[in-house]
Amino acid sequence: MPTDEKIRVDKFLWAIRIFKTRTLATNACHTGKIKWKGKATKASHFVHIGDEYEIKTESTVRHIRVTGLLEKRVAAQLAVQYYIDCTPAAKQQSITYKASSFYTGKRASKKGRPTKKDRRDLDNLMGIE
Repeated sequence: MPTDEKIRVDKFLWAIRIFKTRTLATNACHTGKIKWKGKATKASHFVHIGDEYEIKTESTVRHIRVTGLLEKRVAAQLAVQYYIDCTPAAKQQSITYKASSFYTGKRASKKGRPTKKDRRDLDNLMGIE
């Protein structure tokens, strides 16, 4: 794709699969979760090759550098060619740890939704009042 084309930041983040929908990408821009040069950016901001962005999602903070412009959503294997993930290794490891510690296991003996007593026992175990 030629470098003189203009692509909005919300559309680019959706195309490289950082966000599942373009609406989520736009809302992230409006709430200040997308930063360019340390300042919040609007969804209508145009992306250029070499730009660096800080992106906050539900569970992660990513730092990416744009290496190519992408307008349409493509497969994940192709999308990673258009940016470099500059997130520090320590943060990536902590994200992996948090994700793995969230899984509490499978209820082996009972099927379906937990009973009121089961939920209370679980809340007591987790320290939730």
